[in-house]
Amino acid sequence: MSAGHDHAHGGAGADRRRLLIVLALTVSVLVLQLVGALVSGSLALAADSAHAATDAAGLVIALLAATLALRPATARRTWGYRRAEVLGATLQAAVLLAVGSWICIEAVGRLFEPTEVASTSVLVFGALGLAANIIGILVLTRGGAREGSVNMRAALLEVVNDALGSVAVLVSAAVIALTGWQQADAIASLVIVALIVPRTLKLLRETVSVLLESAPPGLDLDAVRTHLLAQPRVLEVHDLHASQITTGLPVLTAHVVVEDSCFYDGHAPQVLDRLQACLAEHFDISVEHSTFQLEAATHADHELVAHD
Repeated sequence: MSAGHDHAHGGAGADRRRLLIVLALTVSVLVLQLVGALVSGSLALAADSAHAATDAAGLVIALLAATLALRPATARRTWGYRRAEVLGATLQAAVLLAVGSWICIEAVGRLFEPTEVASTSVLVFGALGLAANIIGILVLTRGGAREGSVNMRAALLEVVNDALGSVAVLVSAAVIALTGWQQADAIASLVIVALIVPRTLKLLRETVSVLLESAPPGLDLDAVRTHLLAQPRVLEVHDLHASQITTGLPVLTAHVVVEDSCFYDGHAPQVLDRLQACLAEHFDISVEHSTFQLEAATHADHELVAHD
């Protein structure tokens, strides 16, 4: 016996439009910063252009995931392609970590052997890149990316990181212009790494947790078990499992032992209604997709496998 609700795909369609706009902006930033790096010799600008290239690839992945999310469920793929966004975000995080490692190695080398940097060119191209990043952030946040799917939040994370990287580039260019200290370029590159890695690790932990089918963050299964046991006519709860198909789509299953009389006096449907209402309304994490197997006490005697 299960409860569930259809999820409209209108939000996914809007996500696609926003991602297309931000992708166009990001590609523009990539071209500008790459040209600027070649003209000025700035590692920080080159690092930011590499970051922009990674962002563009990540946004393509996000766009693909948002497109796949529009595809309906089938008898073979009963949740459709809802988990594609998690796979896309995981790939984005992995690529960001690789880029961060490359930037770090190059920046350390420049600390010991600084290269002459044309600070004026860096200021111009850095400012143009920052302006494009700010527009991209506004496009995503106006669409609710901060509270939306992990896929959209991954895209927002990449654009925000790129904007912060542009700020670091501008600061390094100003320091070089005012003091002539060329190592500021390498320092800015390391700042970009510091901006990329921690947030990327957090995203990676979140997506891997979904893929490992861990319990949704904020949902205490011990508390769930206690609350279910407090319902009238419920004797025992076992085989309790909770996971997420994707962000914002938690699911829960459980075997619930009820009084034998429920199967004779018509109370079984009422018990099921109360259990489903508990999961959907009582906890901070609303679980609308819940499946309960109601069992008589004697069922445990011949159940093949039972878990706590």
